This record gives sequence, C-alpha cells and structure tokens, in this order.
Amino acid sequence: MDYKDYYKILGVEKTATAEQIKKAYRKLARQHHPDVNPNDTTAEQKFKEVNEANEVLSDPEKRRKYDQFGADYQRYEQAGAGGTGRGPGGFDWSQYAQGGQGGNPFGGFGGGASFEEGEDFSDFFSSLFGGMGGGAGGRSTRPGAGQDYQAELELTLAEAYHGGPRTITVQGKNLRLTIHPGVADGQTIRLRDQGGPGRNGGPNGSLLITLRVLPDARYVRTGDDLTQDVPVSLYRALLGGSQTVETLSGTVKINIKPESANGTRLRLRGKGFPVYRQEGKFGDLYLRLNVQLPQNLTEQEKELIKQLAQLRGEEI
Repeated sequence: MDYKDYYKILGVEKTATAEQIKKAYRKLARQHHPDVNPNDTTAEQKFKEVNEANEVLSDPEKRRKYDQFGADYQRYEQAGAGGTGRGPGGFDWSQYAQGGQGGNPFGGFGGGASFEEGEDFSDFFSSLFGGMGGGAGGRSTRPGAGQDYQAELELTLAEAYHGGPRTITVQGKNLRLTIHPGVADGQTIRLRDQGGPGRNGGPNGSLLITLRVLPDARYVRTGDDLTQDVPVSLYRALLGGSQTVETLSGTVKINIKPESANGTRLRLRGKGFPVYRQEGKFGDLYLRLNVQLPQNLTEQEKELIKQLAQLRGEEI
C-alpha cells in the first residue's frame, strides 16, 4: 500500500501554516472540481486526493498523527505488521499505541479498518485513521464533519454594490442566498450544513462560495472608494458650469469650476461603495474630469479659435 505525501499533494512545505494549507486547498479544489471538469476522471481523482490531504492537514490532531507515523511508514513495511507491535525488522511500534490494535498504529493494513462506503478516502487514509477509533474490526465510530463543498458565484459591480437575493446550483441542488451590499472580489461566504453529509452522526459540511466581482469599464474600485472618469466639454472646462453624472447610487449634479484642467479630481463623500456589513456607511466617489476637444471644426470655428489665440499672444 503506497504512502501518500499529503504535503506534496497540496504543494506545500511540511512547515506550512494552517492558513497556507487552507489557501492551497481552495486553489486546487476549484481547479479540479467535478463541476469545472465534467467527465474528467483524472481531475476527479485529483479532487479526491486534494480533499483527503486537506482532511488530514487541516485537522491539528490528524496532522500530528500523520507527521508522527508518516515518517516511519517505510520502516513499518519492512518490519511487518505483527500483532505484538514488534515486527521481524525489530522496530517497536508500541510507542505509538492508541488502543485496540496491539500497539500497531497501522493495524488496519491488510483489510482491517475502513471508513463508511462513499467517503472517497484512500486505503492509506482509512488504515491510518480509521483503525484508531477502537471500534469493532477497527472501524471508527467517532462522529466526523462532512466534506466542505466549493463553488464560485460571479457578480457584476452593480450587483456587489446593491446586494440582494441570488440562486446558485451546487451538486444539482438550487440554493438561495442573500448577498450583502459591499462584498469584495475573492470574498468567501459560508453556508453551513450545505456540504457533504457527516459521518457517524456528525454535522454536515459547509458550502464555501467564493464571490467573483467582474470588472466594470466605468469604475476603478479601491477598497470602498470608487474612481470614475467624467467626460467634460472644453467649453465647460474653461467657463465652468454644472453637469449631471450617472453613478451606481443614481444621478448626481456636480459643479465644475472655471478653467478646470484635464484630470482634475472631484471628491464626493459618501458616494462610493457600501462598507460591508456596516449599514449606512459608504466610501467616497472620485470623479476625474476628462476634457474633450471639439471635433470636425467648421471654418468659422477655426477662425474664432485663431482670434482667441491671437488675444492670448500665440502665433498659429
């Protein structure tokens, strides 16, 4: 039975933190998820391996046992799985005894322990962890949480701004959720009890939905602030005046000062993005004036511009 290097499967070092393991798992789970790779048996197998690795490395107790036993796995194979806890190779396994296996931490090898049918864990996993529950035949009877499912939901910038109800289909099941205004790209929403079924009466897993806020050509979002380009005619930039602007929060009227230069920024307080989970609080909206030069000038207009240039002392 082959030893499984869970760290290698997730692409992390053995010194990886819990957050690094979580990040690596989410990335690989999205990449190899069956919903993303329909009818791809290779991706399906990889998805199972990634989930198995995360099942162990994300649980401090399982990770400790894996780190403790995993390094001695090859020595175990050479020593044998004698019921006395000391194999023909002379290696004493009694130091690892957890009960129910005569001192052999891998007592499930050879057909002893296994998880419930449909868990999609390898024989290595089942033998290493399933045999430590102390139940009949080495079967674990301890409750365990179900597998977490991963999904993604795309939102336009306007949908992220306003929030509201959305429906997502996961594992053939339609789920309705409420998006709170102000969500960010990459933010994850957890729906408890919507993941895989629990083991031995344990709780169901969760559904982790990663939100993908699509880019919007009209706006640049920086945290809770927005920047928006506003086209302004040359004449209004020179002489000043009022102008209406369409924003995510509706139509606003702005005053443009005379002789406003191209690129001038106006700040509208509280007209930016909603602050997530803080009702009534908003970022700021920055309007960047984009002065438009007149096109297709008539002969009369050209003459007037020449006269203006002469008044300003410029030779054309």
